[in-house]
Amino acid sequence: MSYELNKKLKSIEPYEPETGDYPIRLDANESCFDISEKLGDVISEAVKNVEFNRYPDPTAGAVTEAFAAFYGLDPRHCTAGNGSDELISLILSSFLDKGDTVVTLSPDFSMYAFYGFINELKIKNMPKEDDLKVDVGKVAEFCNNNDVKAIIFSNPCNPTSLGVRRQDIIRLVKNVFCLVIIDEAYMDFWGESVLDMAGELDNLIVLKTCSKNMGLAALRLGFAVAGDTISTALKAAKSPYNVNAITQAAAAAVLRHKPMIMEYTAEIVHSRKMLQSAVIDLSERFFTIEKVYDSVTNFIFIKTPKAKEIYEKLIQRGVSVRYMGSYLRVTAGTERENHIFLKEFREVLSLL
Repeated sequence: MSYELNKKLKSIEPYEPETGDYPIRLDANESCFDISEKLGDVISEAVKNVEFNRYPDPTAGAVTEAFAAFYGLDPRHCTAGNGSDELISLILSSFLDKGDTVVTLSPDFSMYAFYGFINELKIKNMPKEDDLKVDVGKVAEFCNNNDVKAIIFSNPCNPTSLGVRRQDIIRLVKNVFCLVIIDEAYMDFWGESVLDMAGELDNLIVLKTCSKNMGLAALRLGFAVAGDTISTALKAAKSPYNVNAITQAAAAAVLRHKPMIMEYTAEIVHSRKMLQSAVIDLSERFFTIEKVYDSVTNFIFIKTPKAKEIYEKLIQRGVSVRYMGSYLRVTAGTERENHIFLKEFREVLSLL
């Protein structure tokens, strides 16, 4: 007899990011700057001191303190994870029981619903408004009328590039009876964070990543920020050695260089603004671009009925962006990368 997978595993497909080797990679929302170019010696020195025969610090103490200092937080309220993905899965599996209802918004990061499904939760997907914005009043009403145990969404949103204002997030958290999980992976490019409220509102968890503005995607490091009760529970529920020692050492060293990180962040925002402005100019010449959304992230979001055709032609020209149905998501790159993308994009549009 052959082994047979259960129903939930039979029904899922692996997450497939773009893996091709392209000269211009603007598909993954990564930082366009390699921070090791300026901090390579600092990182090397930190990693050199790692004791490879020892398990990592289970509390991730040094890197958690560095992260907390970076954002002005209490380290007790910060829990380190192997990327935000581990923390999303941990929260949904630990704070909810099988069959509980979790609300996701659409469009949004697909892995929220995936981890909910894997953990046998009931997923209620709430479509956003026609303009892709979030009506927090409707969301609160939906949660309170449907016995919802948790809601999770990104702010600013991946992939729409749009954000919900701080006062609206706080209003939502205060007016629902469920756990609210806000993924602020892209908030460093905006300025409407509720990170400082996570220790005060007992039903709020804020997720942060070091992959975007800090340029540490290779290290896979994220944090969950919450009040005492939730943070204590998270630390008890997580795996003992969930963040490896190399990640802890390298990230702690980088986090102590806040001015440099903030400089890179400002440059990325400038890059995105220039890219967005240039694509808006193209939309006035090429009607196939229906809309360029008003981004507050490190990427832009473009609506076009020719998205698949444009994506494929760009790939042929060595430029990778993210194809998403009727939309294209384009990460802000270096000045050179943006220039090449815009040149190829303009030529592709002229051929349609």
